[in-house]
Amino acid sequence: MKHWYVYIMANKPDGVIYIGVTDDIDERINEHKLKLYPKAFTARYNCDKLVYFEEFENGEKASIREVQFKKWKRDWKIKLIEEMNPSWSDLSTNWNLDTRKFRV
Repeated sequence: MKHWYVYIMANKPDGVIYIGVTDDIDERINEHKLKLYPKAFTARYNCDKLVYFEEFENGEKASIREVQFKKWKRDWKIKLIEEMNPSWSDLSTNWNLDTRKFRV
C-alpha cells in the first residue's frame, strides 16, 4: 500500500519552514538535502532538515492536511513541530538515505 506524507522542513530551530506533501518521502527529502532544484524555496533558504511529518494512506487527505497547515499561523506550526520534535532535530538523520541516485 502506498503512503503519503505531509512534512515540514526547516533551516534551523524556529527558522524558515517549508510544508510539502509527497508519496515518496525518502526521495523528496533527498531532493531537498541535495538542493536538486537550486531555485526552489527550500534550496534558497537552506531548508534541509526534516522536523515534522505525518503519514496518510490517502493522497487526497494528505493534500487537504497540507493546505490546512499552510493556512495556520506560524505560532501553531511551531507548536506542532515542538510537540513532536522539541529540539528541532533532523528526523531523517538516521534514515540511511541513498543520495547516490541523485548525484549528477
